[in-house]
Amino acid sequence: MTARQLKPGQRAELYVYDLATDHATLVTQSGSLLFEAPNWTPDGTQLIVNGDGVLHRVPATGGELTPIRVDGLPELNNDHVLSPDGATAYVSANDGHLYAVDLASHAARPVSNDHGPHFHHYLHGVSPDDAELAYIGLELLPAGATRTNVYTLPTRGGADTQLTEDDHADDGCEYGPDGEWIYFNSERAATAPGHAQLFRMRRDGSDVRQLTFDERVNWFPHPSPDGERVVYLSFPPGTQGHPPDLTVRLRLLEHGRIRELVELPGGQGTINVPSWAPDGTRFAYVAYPFG
Repeated sequence: MTARQLKPGQRAELYVYDLATDHATLVTQSGSLLFEAPNWTPDGTQLIVNGDGVLHRVPATGGELTPIRVDGLPELNNDHVLSPDGATAYVSANDGHLYAVDLASHAARPVSNDHGPHFHHYLHGVSPDDAELAYIGLELLPAGATRTNVYTLPTRGGADTQLTEDDHADDGCEYGPDGEWIYFNSERAATAPGHAQLFRMRRDGSDVRQLTFDERVNWFPHPSPDGERVVYLSFPPGTQGHPPDLTVRLRLLEHGRIRELVELPGGQGTINVPSWAPDGTRFAYVAYPFG
C-alpha cells in the first residue's frame, strides 16, 4: 500500500465548518499534495492531517502545511488520533501496525501487537483518559476476502480486547466524550451489500444500539465534545465501502434528528478521524474537487 495521490486536475481543500453560521471557511489547499483526515489540537490553534505518508500541521486560521518528520516511522495511512493532552499522535502505518509519536521530540514507539502478516490495525479512537485505543482489526482471509471487527488496546501496550466478533463489516470506532460508549459504523443491519449505518456500544462491547435508519450509506460517526451531537459522512445509496471521489454529504445527528450540512466532492479522507474543534462549535473536513 502506498500513499494516495491527487488525480490530474484535482486538488485537496481543508475547510472548517461553523455550526452557528452554517459557513465553511477554507483553511488551506493544494494541487500537488493529497492530504486527509483532519484532527484538532486541544488548544484549538492547529489542525493535523496526513499526506504523502507523513503527518502535517497547519494553523486552524489558515496557512501552509508543515510536515512532521519522524525518523524510522513507516509510511502512514489516514488513520490518526491525538491524545487528550495533544502531546502524542497515535498513528496507523502501512505496515499494518500502530505507533505513538511524541509531537515534541518526533520520536515514535510501537503500540500494537503482532498478530501475523494477515492482520492489519486501523486506528480510529483514543479514550478520554488516554488509557486505551479503539481500532479496526482487518483479517485477510483466503481468496481475497476480509473480515473487520472492533478491538481495543492499552496505549502503553498490552493485550488486545475484541469487542465484536462477526462477519459484518465494521469501521470508524471512536470513543464518546464520557468514555462509556464507542461509536462505529457497521453493516450488521444491512438491507443490501454495503448498506452501513451508525451504531454505538458500551466500552466492553455490550448494549449495541443503532443510531441511523435511512437509505444512505453512513460512515465515520464523530461525537461532539459535549456528547450531544454526531457529525458523520454519508454516501449515496448503493455505495460499498468508503471510496474516494464521490458526491457525499456531511450530516449532523442531534437528539435523533438529522441535519444536512454540506454536499461536497469527497469520501475517503474527508472526515475519517475525530475532527471536532475543542469547543464543539466547529469541525474540519477535506474536499477533493476537480477543475
